[in-house]
Amino acid sequence: MLELDLSADIQALRSTFADIQAVVDVPALRADIARLSEEAGAPDLWDDPEKAQKVTSSLSHRQAELARVTDIERRLDDLEVLVELANEMEDEDSAVEARAELKALGEVIGQLEVQTLLDGEFDERPAVVTIRAGAGGVDAADFAEMLLRMYLRWAEHNKYPVTVMDTSYAEEAGIKSATFEVDAPYAFGTLSVEAGTHRLVRMSPFNSAGKRQTSFAAVEVIPLMEEATEVEIPEADIRVDVFRSSGPGGQSVNTTDSAVRITHLPTGIVVSMQNEKSQIQNRAAALRVLQSRLLLLQKEQEAATKKELAGNITASWGDQMRSYVLAPYQMVKDLRTDYEVNNPQAVFDGDLDGFISSGIRWRKRKDDDA
Repeated sequence: MLELDLSADIQALRSTFADIQAVVDVPALRADIARLSEEAGAPDLWDDPEKAQKVTSSLSHRQAELARVTDIERRLDDLEVLVELANEMEDEDSAVEARAELKALGEVIGQLEVQTLLDGEFDERPAVVTIRAGAGGVDAADFAEMLLRMYLRWAEHNKYPVTVMDTSYAEEAGIKSATFEVDAPYAFGTLSVEAGTHRLVRMSPFNSAGKRQTSFAAVEVIPLMEEATEVEIPEADIRVDVFRSSGPGGQSVNTTDSAVRITHLPTGIVVSMQNEKSQIQNRAAALRVLQSRLLLLQKEQEAATKKELAGNITASWGDQMRSYVLAPYQMVKDLRTDYEVNNPQAVFDGDLDGFISSGIRWRKRKDDDA
């Protein structure tokens, strides 16, 4: 006789989900959606395209967040019905389905629970991610391109809109650097734990002797500010260069000098942009990213000063935050959290949620202990 009892497990999920609902504040979320829907329905909305874009984007983000919460609630109700049906009909197939759904719901609720830990000043903002090849020659450039693909696949899995803003291709293979924007709620808070130095160990496809090669790539993550006026940048503090957009092998992507490179002279920060079709659009996008980087730099300097005054200066996250080992064994390991998997290919295909969740929990513990 089949007797499937998942009541304790379901109750535990419901308890965790109730805590999440309290943090998300569903009534306030519904009120925001109602207000934004009214603004989005205004006949003169698109008279100001920039404002219209902000309204529709905010509405879309909040609707997605509400849909995620209501979907979990529905699935929990359906799971209880499925368990009851499996017991009444003594249906082993339904029992197998119920156990699988319990596991899937546990993962989804766990991911949503992690999001409630994102309470930093800029955690809700979209993210701008820059990947740069480090030491390791051609292997490092190839590794940087592997990381770019990894993050784009991760965003695709999660249905997050992504815009590749700039790509600088290496001469032989791979990329020197790439910058892309992830426009999703809590994108910065989520991806900020990916910042740091990534290390790849493998048998190099670019080494005729077939020797094992270690290469490095740096990942930078900044929040994209909503307003371009967050940080004022005097014109005298920047140098603007224009050039022709390029593709792999140095080929020209278009025939006009529309790509823009802005150098912030006081700090040496350089931002390149070539995604947009016009020089004016690329300049505006580059300036916005520069302002975001300067604001984050300002916050970091303030935090460093506070730590120095407190007599507690610590290194941020360490030079090598994650190792991707393809030879002599297969493993990807986060050196901060000790989270690891033995399937590097899945990770490079975008299976990053485990690493991101463990990183967010690790950071929260560090902040609580500080």
